[in-house]
Amino acid sequence: MLLKELIDTGVRSLSVLYPDREAREMVFISLEYLIGTRRHTHIIDPCHEVAQEDVVRVRNAFDRLASGEPLQYVVGKAFFYGREFSVTPSVLIPRPETELLCRMALDTMKTAPCRPVRLLDLCTGSGCIAWTMALECPGADVVAVDVSEAALEIASTQDFSNEISISGARPPVFIHGDVLDVESLMTSLPAQGFDMILSNPPYVMDSEKALMRRNVLEHEPHLALFVPDEDPLKFYKAVASISRGLLSQTGFGLVEINEALGFETAEVFTAEGFSEVSVLKDLSDKDRYVYFRR
Repeated sequence: MLLKELIDTGVRSLSVLYPDREAREMVFISLEYLIGTRRHTHIIDPCHEVAQEDVVRVRNAFDRLASGEPLQYVVGKAFFYGREFSVTPSVLIPRPETELLCRMALDTMKTAPCRPVRLLDLCTGSGCIAWTMALECPGADVVAVDVSEAALEIASTQDFSNEISISGARPPVFIHGDVLDVESLMTSLPAQGFDMILSNPPYVMDSEKALMRRNVLEHEPHLALFVPDEDPLKFYKAVASISRGLLSQTGFGLVEINEALGFETAEVFTAEGFSEVSVLKDLSDKDRYVYFRR
C-alpha cells in the first residue's frame, strides 16, 4: 500500500472525532513512531510503499485512535519537560500544568543555597516529576511513591541512561506505598527529612466526571484521577501530614490542586501548622498549586 493512501485512510478515520488538521497531525505522529516515516516522506517519495505487516499495525493504531484512545497511549510515548516518557493506560498522561509545577519548584530552588537536595514525590504515576527533578538537579536524591505497582513499573523503567551518564544525575528511588496510609508510609521513608516535597495527587471530584472529555474518562486510570465528593481533599490532608513530619526546617512543598478548591486546599496546610501557605495560578490564570513552607 502506498504511504499517501495510508495517510488518507487514517485522516478519514480520525476526522469523525477530530478536526481535519488535528486528525492529520495524529496520523503523521503515529506513522513516525510506528514505521519511522516523516511527515514529508509521501511528498518527496510519492511511490513510497508500506509493507503489509506495517499496514496492519498502523490500521490497528488508527482504529484505537478512532475509538477515542489518546495518541500517547497508542504510540506509548508522551513528552514532558523536553523529554520523552513511556506511558501506558496504567499512568496518567503528563500535563502542561505539571510541567509548570516542576518549573516553579526549580525556580524556587534557585533562591536556596546551592547544594544537593533531598526530594520526595508523592503519587508519582509515570515518574515524570521525579525524573525531571532528578535530571534537572544532578546530585539530588529523589524518592518517589505510588500505590500502583503497575505505575511504579512504568516509572522505574523510564530510560534516561544517556543523560545520566553525561550529567551524573542519580535515578530516583521508587517506593511502593499508600499516601493515604500515612503512619505506614512514614516508616518506609528516610527519616532525615526532605528539602522539597512535590505531589500531583488525584483531585477531580466524582461529580466533575460529566465535565471531562471522553478520551480521558474512558482511558486514563481512575485511581489517579478521582476523589469522592464527600472528601475531595483526602490526599492533601495526607500530604500535609507527611510533610509536617518529613519536610526539613528550610524546605518547601508544592502540590497541584483542583482549581475549584484553592482556598480549601491551602487551609489544609495551614491547619497542619505551615506558616507560609499560598495559592498559585497556572498559565490559564486558574488556581492550580499550593505552596507551603514552615
